[in-house]
Amino acid sequence: MSQIRKHYFMDEYCIIAPRRNKRPSDYADSIFEKKTSECVFCEGYEDNTPPATAVYKNEEILQDTDNSRIKNWGIRCFPNRYPALSSKSERPSDTISTTMEGYGFHEVIVETPKHSHKVSNFSDDEIMLFMKAYQDRVTYYQSLEKIAYVSLFKNEGQKAGASIAHAHSQLIALPFIPPELKREVEVIKASETCPYCNIIVEECGGPRLLYHNEEFIVIAPYFSKVPYELWILPQRHINHISDFTEDMLGLLGDAIIFSLSSINNILKEVPYNYMFYQLQDDPKYHFNLRIQPVTSIAAGFEKNTGIYINTMPPENAVQQLKNNIS
Repeated sequence: MSQIRKHYFMDEYCIIAPRRNKRPSDYADSIFEKKTSECVFCEGYEDNTPPATAVYKNEEILQDTDNSRIKNWGIRCFPNRYPALSSKSERPSDTISTTMEGYGFHEVIVETPKHSHKVSNFSDDEIMLFMKAYQDRVTYYQSLEKIAYVSLFKNEGQKAGASIAHAHSQLIALPFIPPELKREVEVIKASETCPYCNIIVEECGGPRLLYHNEEFIVIAPYFSKVPYELWILPQRHINHISDFTEDMLGLLGDAIIFSLSSINNILKEVPYNYMFYQLQDDPKYHFNLRIQPVTSIAAGFEKNTGIYINTMPPENAVQQLKNNIS
């Protein structure tokens, strides 16, 4: 029987409508076709991208120039060739009107020089470097004048919005805080205790807890919009990745690898998105990362109501994920 479930603390709803005969393999989908042509993100093709603003190589952070590109790198960060926003646009005034110049920054973070290497297979050193790059790039853009929010996200697979198969993430630095996050902040500020801290207490040891380490827990949230959705939450109250210690970065990487590997074990390289939610200037906010496999598309009902129909109860999802841990 289906259930209507309310978000933990927001005025949002989802419908859990289990299909009893639906197997995990029914949700699976191929991320990409095999590589058939040159990839501009691969090592050796650096000249085919804009000059890198940050190159991670041998424990150094370097920069390309217009005339030369750094080789033998670990991670490359460079402006998106087709940016959603541009720093060349006029900076917005303090008074927001209904229309403003598309000011901001749009950066690509190429996670590895190897074309077919995926985050779920990263070594300890690779994931640590990756998390450090996330911390560095978000902190840098958040420090810029007129930037209010840095959206950090990963699209894996064509159905998740990626146009290139090579492992990469993106960030878009905005001159305003997104309305969805603003609404969350308003509710959090009106609460006597942190709603996310309450979620951690509620879910620890329960049927929706998938994983935990010294710093983070991974849950399939009670309010799950899509099948096998996972949230990664720091157990301590912390609002932004810029405040993470080196140990926390490593443990965040461990939680990400465990989560993606668990999903891949039963969904076989399903496309997915993950998104960071954080606010540097608001200590009441609680950092969280949300992983959403793409197992279906948002259709008319979802677009009309904002209510998602999820055919996999999160309690069942966690049980399946645990049963298939390799």
